[in-house]
Amino acid sequence: MNNNITKPRILCVVGSTASGKTSLAVELAKRFDGEIVSCDSMQIYRGMNIGTATPDEAERQGIPHHLMDFVDPTDPRGYSCADYVRDARAAVSDMLARGKLPVLCGGTGLYLDAFLRGGSFEVTDSDPTLREELCALAEREGVETLHAMLRELDPASAEAIHPNNVKRVVRAIEICRTTGRKKSELDRESREPECPYDATVIGLRYRCRRLLYDRIDRRVDIMMGQGLLEETQRLREMGVFAVCRTAAQAIGYKELFPYLDGEATLQSCVETLKLATRHYAKRQVTWFSAKPYVTWLDCDEIRDGTEVVKKFEEIVNNAQTLF
Repeated sequence: MNNNITKPRILCVVGSTASGKTSLAVELAKRFDGEIVSCDSMQIYRGMNIGTATPDEAERQGIPHHLMDFVDPTDPRGYSCADYVRDARAAVSDMLARGKLPVLCGGTGLYLDAFLRGGSFEVTDSDPTLREELCALAEREGVETLHAMLRELDPASAEAIHPNNVKRVVRAIEICRTTGRKKSELDRESREPECPYDATVIGLRYRCRRLLYDRIDRRVDIMMGQGLLEETQRLREMGVFAVCRTAAQAIGYKELFPYLDGEATLQSCVETLKLATRHYAKRQVTWFSAKPYVTWLDCDEIRDGTEVVKKFEEIVNNAQTLF
């Protein structure tokens, strides 16, 4: 490998859903004595394993996986990108101390980008009561009143956030009130370009989009066979979707609500889920394509996992640090 003597080496496997990231990450961890850190904003939640395609024990092949299935989706504090950066850095530091190679794997670009940026990505406090009061204020007096409040506290954030984006306006005000600091200041600090790692980031993609879409359709069929409908109903009865907005908007669950409500057939809901997943995959590819630190590996004609690892090794050996 192309070692950087001043920074610890990590590998990252990114790409769209159903592109084969997990299989490659496991093979790399087996080959280089590594452990995997999930970089997925939905796999963090407990009890949502099928809908988030969290790898089971068989898929993990004995390789330790971190930051999966550990957050209560009904926790009112939620789980932010800053929380992820804190926890991922702790996991990576522990692996490096034990002589293991960290392999980050996932499709949540925002999480990976924040992790790789370095800088002082400060974890800010939350105040659910304040958040509810601000949302009530917006409903009672209008979004412009709420936006005017933000403008007084943090003009730069008010300039960057549209008044209609109530969730972000509320969060910016909440940060100011709970930390005494402006969100715009924290954002500016978090853009520090220096990365603390010698990171090689490989993106998996398919030149023929039909191949990826077929993989997505097969995955959805498998998830339905594993009990996705039953998992959705259970989570709904637990009140998870009412409490956790992230879960409520997650692709894989809300598309089945019309069937559970008796408003649509199961087949039509499954087709809607497949279409929504394809659109999400396209957005993931678009996100990662804009990042100069991603080196792409085309998987269209690769049929053997060993061949994928071999091509990955060639890229790693020739990689240049981009941070």
